[in-house]
Formats: sequence, structure tokens, C-alpha cells
Amino acid sequence: MKYGQYFNQQRTEFPAEWQMQFISYDALKTFLKTRMVDANVRLATAFPRAHVFPWTPASADEPGFDALLEQRLARVAKLTPEFVRMLDAEVEKFNAFFVTIKDKTKSRIADVLDASRRPEVAECEAALKELLLLERFVFLNFTAIAKALKKHDKWSGLQIREPYLMRTSHLSFVVSTSLLRLKPELLARLTALHAESNEGAGTLGLSVAKDDDVASATAALKSMAVGSDSAGPTRVPTPSSEELKQMVLGTHGASQKLGPLVGLLHETQTVMISLRGPHGTDIIGGVFGCLANHHCQVVDFSLSRLHHDVTFGVLVHLHNRDVDLFSDLARTAQEWDGTLSFDVQDAKLKASKLAGSTQYALDEAPYASRVKYMATVLNERGLSPEFLSEWLNWLLAKKISVEQMKRLDSHHASLMCVEFRLSVPDTLSPEEMKSELIAISTRHHTDVALQLDNVFRRQKRLVVFDMDSTLIQQEVIDEIARATGIEEQVAAITESAMQGEIDFQESLARRVALLEGTPVEALETVKRSLLFTDGAHYLCRALKNAGFKLAVISGGFLPLARYVKAELGLDYAFANQLKVTADGKRLTGETVGPV
Repeated sequence: MKYGQYFNQQRTEFPAEWQMQFISYDALKTFLKTRMVDANVRLATAFPRAHVFPWTPASADEPGFDALLEQRLARVAKLTPEFVRMLDAEVEKFNAFFVTIKDKTKSRIADVLDASRRPEVAECEAALKELLLLERFVFLNFTAIAKALKKHDKWSGLQIREPYLMRTSHLSFVVSTSLLRLKPELLARLTALHAESNEGAGTLGLSVAKDDDVASATAALKSMAVGSDSAGPTRVPTPSSEELKQMVLGTHGASQKLGPLVGLLHETQTVMISLRGPHGTDIIGGVFGCLANHHCQVVDFSLSRLHHDVTFGVLVHLHNRDVDLFSDLARTAQEWDGTLSFDVQDAKLKASKLAGSTQYALDEAPYASRVKYMATVLNERGLSPEFLSEWLNWLLAKKISVEQMKRLDSHHASLMCVEFRLSVPDTLSPEEMKSELIAISTRHHTDVALQLDNVFRRQKRLVVFDMDSTLIQQEVIDEIARATGIEEQVAAITESAMQGEIDFQESLARRVALLEGTPVEALETVKRSLLFTDGAHYLCRALKNAGFKLAVISGGFLPLARYVKAELGLDYAFANQLKVTADGKRLTGETVGPV
């Protein structure tokens, strides 16, 4: 649902008198869509993607680049102040109405809280409903202001949202802390009235609490009722909705189903906040400081860093509809030279809306008709821009979304290895994807590993190595050939296999046949000549210490694979078994068992 539709729908739930005082969001949006069409000074986004800005105009009727920029700057210089005046008028209308209703609401609540009289439960509940309605009224309108400013910045190319919101931080609807102060007092009175009248579940669905529990909850709620209205940045330490709920329920009511009013107290608004700038830890600390001051619930976050530039994003649930949060965030952004962006969601974000009734963490939500994969790309000489371009274009062509990228080779000057978390349409064939990726991998001499992102990928405890040119630096068949004087014949067969003229099994059979009559001692000579790859011993020890099982699998020969297994402390070795004569002294030129 578009925000304009949501805003108008929510407005109909308010009394008719209130509806007239809402921000005219549609009028503001219409002004921007109709008047700002040719005023955007961000030329790169104001024109179609394929548009080319020529060095000289194609015709005398076409304005030059300087004239085009002059026209747009003049237009936006006229229209932006006009938009601001229009928005100011809306904000002042809304703020004036808020002050009027606030004073009436405070008067009604003061009457309910008058210690010289005992109000009816219904009267107390009506006052609380009006207070909650006023909070909702403020939040909806503040959101409309922020959305309108966001649209202005998009269509004009100017960035006025943050400074404008900082202007509002001194208006009554933002700094009226007395309403926040009255809420816990009112709840304490309502809790006591329910207990005194023995109404059991009542409208709030409360159980009858013991006198001590009522006294304790009332005292705790009243202890929060401190502070007064102030135009400065000082804040009243107001309780979160969860704290209020627990105090209203008391010890004996904790297991009871909440009634409609307590449900209203527990309503939340979802806000996505992003702050980008050069001060990483300061930015993160500043955002969390604002969230702590306003009793926000952190749902999810992400952090990306490129050298000194940091982008920190956080998804929060905002309780109490406390709009001063946004002013605090704007001040934090200004303090740390950051760029702030935020988006107030239309409703509480739930992964179940995307993936049926099952609840997921946000980064695990499978979404409809999508499957999660992990792709690892690796090139020891560095990932080339040509490969990365073809790789990303392939993802786009397949409608595969990149959800996360992580560099795995942090100690190298060039980018060698990256892990991608992918959201893949379930209509794609894994076999087809792998076939196409093999072609891309071959063209760019870059390894691409594609795996389902599931518990089996994340919990692997077995590492399997190739032997030739991996754990050792040589090819064992070549070393045997060199030791027995048949190097040229073996090389010719290997070349034929590399050209695709014969398959591996045929190649192996031909090369092994050339070893007929070779003394078994030749294998011992080859063992002594083997050179282990630098770091192989260290890697295997580290993996063993981490609890992994290790194996070597080779197209070579078992005696040499077993030697490598023993030298590196591996757990398993698998290779081809050479057949020997009955006396065990010479090779027959054949293998035993499966290849």
C-alpha cells in the first residue's frame, strides 16, 4: 500500500474535527509532482538513463548545458521556498490543533487524577484513549511531514529534510513532555480503580491484584511521572510500552490476556534508519544512544565499511510514538558529519508476511518462491573487473538478488575472494546454473562455488584435498615417468587428454601401461622427491586443531597418497591402486579396483 493511501485510511479512524487538522499530504505531493517536474538539479537522475549530455547543443533550439542548469536552478530556487511555505502552513495548523487538544486532554486527565474525587473506571479509560489517540495523531502527521520532505529532496535535488526536521524539534507536538509524564500517572490510577472495584478482567482484561501489588505498581508508575514541558533538548525519562504493560499487569496479572487499551500501549511503528559517514564507532554509538533514549526495540542491523567510510543501518520498533527521536538522529548526524536517511514503515514488518505463517529472522526470511544460495568466487591473481562484470550481469539476467557480500581475503592487496549470499528464483535449474557458471569460470580462470545456504553447508566438518599440484607441488605420474625414463611418452598422452581427445580413464590406462616392469622401489624414489606446497603442514594442523576430519583424494596412486596422508596427519587417503607382480617386486602396468 502506498503511504498516501495508508495515511488517508488511518485519518478516517479519527473524529471528524481531527481529520480536518491533518497535514494535507496529497496537496503537498501534488505540488511536487506537477510543479517540480523540470526543476530537479540532480541532472544525473532527472533525465532518462540513456540520455547523453552533448558538449554542444544539437540545434539552436536546444539549450546548452550551462543554460539548462541555469533554468533548473532558477526554477528550484523559486519552487522550494514556495513548497517550504506551504509545508510550514500545514505544520503550524497541525501544531496549533495539537496544542488545543493537548490542553483539553491534560485538563480531563487532571480531573481524573484529582485526589479529592474517585472517578469512574469508564471516565479514566476515556481519558487514556484520548491520550493514546493524540499520540497516534502526532506520529501519523510527523511521518507525513518526513515523507513529503523526502519526495521534495528526490524531485528537486536539494537536501532539506534533515535541517527542516531539526526546525520542528522546538514545536509543541515534539517537546510536549507533560503528556508522556501523565501517561504513567493515568495508568497507575486506572490500575488502582480496577483493583478497588473488583472488576476482574474488566475492559483491560486485568486479573484482581493483591493490595501490595497494586501499591507497588502504582508507586513504580508514579515514579516515572517527572519533568515538564520544555523547548530545549532535555528529555523526560519515559517508560517503554513493555515497562508500562508489566507494571499495569502486576505480578498476578502477567499471564492474563491484554485488553484493548493495553494493546494500544503496546503498538509499535517500524522505522528503518541509516547513517553514513567517516566516524564508524562514533556513528554507531550515536545511533544506539538515540535509540536508548527513546526506548526503541532493535530488530535488525547491518554495517558496511570501506576504509574510513561507514554505513550503519538499523531496523527498529518505536514505542510511544515519540517523534523527538528523528530530531535527535538529525543532531547526531550533524555532530559526526554523517548523512542521515530514514523511512517510517506503514505497518509492523513481519517476515511471516513474506513467507507464510512461519517466523524467521529478517536475514533468513526465504520470501515467496526464492531459495538461498552461497556463491564463493576466487582467483589467486585477483578478481578482475571483467569477471565481476560478467558475474553480476549473469545474476541480473537470472533475476538473482545479492543479499550480502563478504570479502574473505582481508590480508591481500588485491581482491581475491568474495562470498555472495544470493536469493535465487526456485524456477532456476541448479544443473543449468552450474553449467553456465562453469563457462564463466573457464573464460576468466576464476573458481566459482555455488552451494545451497542451509544447515549442511554451515556445519561441514570434513575437508577434502586433491593431491597433485595442491598438497604437493608435482604431478606424481610425471615424477614416476621421470624416474623410469618414459617422460616423453607420458607427456604425449597427458597432452592428448588435455586436448579432449581421450577421457581420464583412457589416459590413466595408457600411462599406467607404460609402467609395466617398473621396480616397486621407484615409488620410494618418487616419495623422497615430493615437495609439499608452502603452508600445507600449517593448514592441516590448524584444521585438525579446529576439529575437522581431513582427506586426500587423488587420480594418482595409493602408496604416494598414503605417504602424503602420514606426513600431513590426514585421516583418509583415496587413490588408484597399482597392480604388482606375484612376487611384489614390479608393476604390471594395470590398476586394481575402481578408478
